[in-house]
Amino acid sequence: MKITFTINGARKTVEARPCEPLLDVLRREGYKGAKFGCGQGFCGACTVLLDGEPVNSCLLLAGLVEGREITTIEGIGGVDRLHPIQEAYLDAGAVQCGYCTPGLVLATKALLDRNADPGDGEIREALDGNYCRCTGYVKIVDAVKLAAERMKGTGG
Repeated sequence: MKITFTINGARKTVEARPCEPLLDVLRREGYKGAKFGCGQGFCGACTVLLDGEPVNSCLLLAGLVEGREITTIEGIGGVDRLHPIQEAYLDAGAVQCGYCTPGLVLATKALLDRNADPGDGEIREALDGNYCRCTGYVKIVDAVKLAAERMKGTGG
């Protein structure tokens, strides 16, 4: 079946099988930032933003994104132009192996888009479901706070 949606600001039509997860379609189309982790929606490695909200692309059927807007990590910044959230993660030392980082960055973006000055509890709640086995979470929370501070007044 054909599915048409907007991804990272560009309209795209792709072929997908009726029960195919969005993650498989994205990776086949070259969006490698979303990773397969657990396949059960627990780890957050496959996180993308769907209409601005974080979702587990390993659980979402591709057919359900018809007409909707998807943002992947590739859509918010790259090696040549990092997003302020990505810079904050680097500067705070919140990145080690990097496997979980795209999902954490996208969850952070969704949080800061709706609340420019979140408290610790709000940060931890927004990042719940994104597991990191390398850094622990102190530096990740620090990175979110740093990103929030840097983005105040910039419009993100």
